[in-house]
Amino acid sequence: MPLPSPALQTTSSAKKQQSISNFFGKASTPPEQKARRSAPNATEESLFLGEGDNRRDDAGDVQGSQSRKRRKISRTHENDEEASLTSISTNSVQRQKAPSIRTSRYIFSSSPLRDVENVDDDETKAMKENLHQRFVKKLGRPDSMTEKKTRNSAQVEDEEEAEVAEEEAVRPPPKGKGSSKLTPMEKQILDIKRSHMDTLLIIEVGYKFKFLGEDARTAAKELSIVCIPGKFRYDEHPSEAHLDRFASASIPVHRLHVHVKRLVGAGHKVGVVRQLETAALKAAGDNRNAPFVRKLTNVYTKGTYIDDVESIEGAGAGAGPATGYLVCITESNAKGWGTDEKVRLGIVAVQPATGDVIHDCFEDGFMRSEIETRLLHIAPCEILIVGTLSKATEKLVQHLSGSKTNVFAEKVRVERVEKPKAMAAQAYSHVSNFYAGKLNDAVSNDSMPSRMLDNVLKLPEDVTICLSAMITHMTEYDLEHVFDLTKNFQSFSARSHMLLNGTTLTSLEIYQNQTDHSERGSLFWTLDRTQTRFGRRLLRKWVGRPLLMRNELEDRIAAVEELKGAERTMEKVNSLLAQIKSDLERSLIRIYYGKCTRPELLTFLQTMQRIANEFAVPQETGLQSTLVANAIAALPSISEDVVGFLERINAVAAKDDDKYAFFREENESDTVTEHKLGIASVEHDLDGERTTAATKLNRKKKIDYVTVAGIEYLIEVDNTQLKHVPASWSKISGTKKVSRFHTPEVVRLIRERDQHREALAAACDVAFTALLSEISTKYQLFRDCIQALATLDCLISLAVVASQPNYVKPEFSDDTCIVVKQGRHPMVEQLLLDGYVPNDTDLATDQTRALLITGPNMGGKSSYVRQVALIAIMGQIGSYVPAASAKLGLLDAVFTRMGAFDNMMSGESTFMVELSETSDILKQATSRSLIILDELGRGTSTHDGVAIAEAVLDHVVRQTKSLTLFITHYQNLSVLAKRFANELKNVHMKFHESGDDGQDITFLYEVGDGVAHRSYGLNVARLANVPESVLEVAALKSKALENEIKQNSLSHLTRALQLILHGANNTEQMDLIVNRIEQL
Repeated sequence: MPLPSPALQTTSSAKKQQSISNFFGKASTPPEQKARRSAPNATEESLFLGEGDNRRDDAGDVQGSQSRKRRKISRTHENDEEASLTSISTNSVQRQKAPSIRTSRYIFSSSPLRDVENVDDDETKAMKENLHQRFVKKLGRPDSMTEKKTRNSAQVEDEEEAEVAEEEAVRPPPKGKGSSKLTPMEKQILDIKRSHMDTLLIIEVGYKFKFLGEDARTAAKELSIVCIPGKFRYDEHPSEAHLDRFASASIPVHRLHVHVKRLVGAGHKVGVVRQLETAALKAAGDNRNAPFVRKLTNVYTKGTYIDDVESIEGAGAGAGPATGYLVCITESNAKGWGTDEKVRLGIVAVQPATGDVIHDCFEDGFMRSEIETRLLHIAPCEILIVGTLSKATEKLVQHLSGSKTNVFAEKVRVERVEKPKAMAAQAYSHVSNFYAGKLNDAVSNDSMPSRMLDNVLKLPEDVTICLSAMITHMTEYDLEHVFDLTKNFQSFSARSHMLLNGTTLTSLEIYQNQTDHSERGSLFWTLDRTQTRFGRRLLRKWVGRPLLMRNELEDRIAAVEELKGAERTMEKVNSLLAQIKSDLERSLIRIYYGKCTRPELLTFLQTMQRIANEFAVPQETGLQSTLVANAIAALPSISEDVVGFLERINAVAAKDDDKYAFFREENESDTVTEHKLGIASVEHDLDGERTTAATKLNRKKKIDYVTVAGIEYLIEVDNTQLKHVPASWSKISGTKKVSRFHTPEVVRLIRERDQHREALAAACDVAFTALLSEISTKYQLFRDCIQALATLDCLISLAVVASQPNYVKPEFSDDTCIVVKQGRHPMVEQLLLDGYVPNDTDLATDQTRALLITGPNMGGKSSYVRQVALIAIMGQIGSYVPAASAKLGLLDAVFTRMGAFDNMMSGESTFMVELSETSDILKQATSRSLIILDELGRGTSTHDGVAIAEAVLDHVVRQTKSLTLFITHYQNLSVLAKRFANELKNVHMKFHESGDDGQDITFLYEVGDGVAHRSYGLNVARLANVPESVLEVAALKSKALENEIKQNSLSHLTRALQLILHGANNTEQMDLIVNRIEQL
């Protein structure tokens, strides 16, 4: 077969090369154009095209996948390709640059490119310019594929936005290389977002709420909803230039508060951006072609979320210890260094859900025990820090708020604001201006006492700074009016209650147990038998603040005693409390804020009416307690006001949340009536339009309107009769048989009716807000009634506890004493399946005021001392106590030093923490305090530990004269009992030895006199399943050490006897001999 001529071979090779290029790259082009494209500018253009993602070239072939491969190849690799091509075809290099990376890999399997003369003339320049214009047109002009896609998506969004033609449906063409391709709505949202970067925005778009950008990713994670990919950044970063829309996630309108509750519960700050105009009013307005006006209308965090009746604390009221407080902290005047460091702190805590405000100003020491005590009592869900804190305070705040496993059982949100140098003067001016108008009102109106406002304005400087910062902070959430209620201001340091510091709250498990940090097993759990949420909150305050005033305490416990015996009164109040399903305290403060819903208002007023009616007629209860009598007397006082408000409300409409019929007709405002008449007039005209339409359709009878897919006032015409339909009628929809139309008059009347409806809705909202404001003027009256009901709930709860078997009413004494017979641990007793072994306690300042407690490990020493402290606390709460009898003095504080833990964040060892807490106790304790020290000195060597323990015990017995329970394994300390003949007494936890060498120990859990000279640690090791081989070695070592100590004691005893035999008549030597004999 003859070979083809060279010319034919070249032609066929060229065709083959074109077909390969067609498959992997651009469409084939004439050889002349290939040569022209090989110019440097054309090569750069090819590289630039490769930078796009899924763009199309001028021939329309997809470049996406090959472009991604090309991006992974560096320019150095490109140069290497050019060098290899040079070695293959020198002639080709002279005429053209290296081919694109996509086709260069195939050049070895094809024939050489045809030699085309490179002509760089006007025609070449024109071609280059033409290619450049085509490229720009395809990439960024309005007829590009990208822009077509964007317009389609914008049109879909336009339909969602109540089918109003917003400008955002049409994207403006880019005006330059870096111009924005955002819709007007996206620009609108970006402006809001840039002002609230720390807020997760929920945007109202038509009939749904949307998250955009990074907010969508966060919401998708927290709410388990779908996030549609797109731009996540808000700064139009070049890395997202290939994306033409924001990432988004959406939720339905009616589920807004469900999802807001979950987001703020997870610690996020959430903002709701709403459309401020409706479709009907917008269509009639001047901005009908502009986007909907949107504004950030609500901002929520966990502490400020009060827009829902239910609590956000999860599963009811028992989900965790957090109380919904926001705490503001500022610090100043750091003095001293090291352990002598002193700082001055100011705090303001506000609970928006109830209106309570707590303030305090105090000095704190090296361990920051004071601020820790307040934070543990208040248990905030948010902390606002003004200015900078010292390292120790900062670490404490981080420890308490940093993780979900902290003492608050949840993550605490922390925010910070700056503190200018002139903050004190600015704060006083701000607070003065805030209360200026209210002070004038108080002078003329007796509803808000001016004396309380004066007290607010006389607060310490640090508290004023915090109050100013908190007012500013709460203004963002529209909750600044909570500070109007100055009657709710109270100082934390007002010493009308026993001091329980943070360590004591934790060690004695006042609010939560130490095992899993839940409420079960705590003292609060033991006493909580309340039936209402507001009663439960009040009881929590009672538990954390036992009373110091004897008259108040005796009134409370007398009320508990009377309720315990008055079964009829208890049943009546209990049945009333059981009917209260809503949180009246929260509902009242929501009415005050103007955030209450119509069904909630109806429920609140009807519940208050039921409460007032229950005790409207004075009844002979037979109770002598003034506390109960005053609480019951406060309930009917609201009856007249409640009935007056209910008389104006249509109950059926309020229950259905019907704003249009919420008020009874005679109580409607003139504006509401006017718009209702306007709607009725329009509907009458629409009815008359039926006759006109029938005439135009040549019908004798009136036509009937139909409603299809929510579209009203449609006129149905059979498709065979369409010839009678005027051209001015608008076709809305149709089927094979009929078509549906709106007449021009119907369209006009519907638009007029919708405008009336929108105006009516606004007028109804104004009238409802005015009613809430009117009810708010009676705020204090309603709050007093609710507080009285909460008091009854707490007293009945304590009466239920008192009714348990073997609980007794404590007797109170002016002397400092704890005398308990057959006392038991209140929490352990309820959790144990077996019975709890009771024990006696007898402590008094003028008699035995300290017990040195020894005994085997796990013998019950810690349970015993906790039992004593808890009985004392329960008595001062006003509760009965688990004992056969109890005589209690009024303690001003309970201090504990129990357990072993370090503080690595502060660089403090276990022993350092132990001694720092002991130091605080020694500085704060008085003769009316109870001190519990558990195994002090064990964190260092035996000699140092014994010395420190002995010195501390000597100090509290001799100088402080506090009631003291001192647990130790240092048996040598027992000799102190002889130094203090009456003040200190040795006791031990009883046990029984059996088996070989006394290896088997039976714990009796009873307190007996004397000292336990062994701790039986090996027995605990055996219970912990330590390997037997280790136990055997430990037993031998223990025996050897005991023998060695005995020999040393005998040698010391021998020397002492020799000195006496040689005539040394020394009383100290005789005491030493007696002590050594006792130890042996």
